[in-house]
Amino acid sequence: MRKLVIIPTYNEKENISAMIDKIFSLPEPFEMLVIDDGSPDGTAEIVRQRRKEFPETLHLLERSGKQGLGTAYLTGFRWGLDNGFDYICEMDCDFSHNPDDLVRLYRAAAEGNDVVIGSRYVQGVNVVNWPMSRLLMSYFASVYVRTVTGIPVRDATAGFVCYSRRALETIDLDAIRMKGYGFQIEMKYTAWKLGLRLKEVSIIFVERREGVSKMSGGIFREAFFGVLGLPFRTIRKAAGRQ
Repeated sequence: MRKLVIIPTYNEKENISAMIDKIFSLPEPFEMLVIDDGSPDGTAEIVRQRRKEFPETLHLLERSGKQGLGTAYLTGFRWGLDNGFDYICEMDCDFSHNPDDLVRLYRAAAEGNDVVIGSRYVQGVNVVNWPMSRLLMSYFASVYVRTVTGIPVRDATAGFVCYSRRALETIDLDAIRMKGYGFQIEMKYTAWKLGLRLKEVSIIFVERREGVSKMSGGIFREAFFGVLGLPFRTIRKAAGRQ
């Protein structure tokens, strides 16, 4: 089974090389797709140099300017499907998601789950080094999503996810609208409404040690108001999967 992890980057020069080393040292073989949005700090150049070591398993897509987290993942999903991957995962580059947990997420997907979520809240609250204000905002954002949509997921905003090929071929990726962190909610909600099998796996989330967070007020507002419209959407399978 071919497995891909997608890592969007913008100014991650402090983290990207260490992340490459870690991914390729895991006991399960993963290929890695870095999608860089024109990082002025030279992140893409570091990846280009590291590709000389891993020409078959380290991939790079470069885009001009910051086009949003959601569009980066959608680009990566399509690339992964076109290139024959069976499982496609997404995670951050800053080590807030422990790469060792990729193996646990993949194995849960291989058991027959379509969308496996690395969850901070499925067993208590597993977040390290966040200020209380951000922790409360994140936790109650998931409560808000569950209340508005009814989705049975404790960590609806999680960005550490493993999708089966079946899931990404069933979801109409062209119909996904949100570009920021609301994208994470929309993907899970769509999968759930289409009857795909979702599973949460408990992880510990650790605040980044290097680089700068990309969270902004605009991202939060898009997610807040976007969620209100989700229950009124007509969710259909991708063409050819009806």
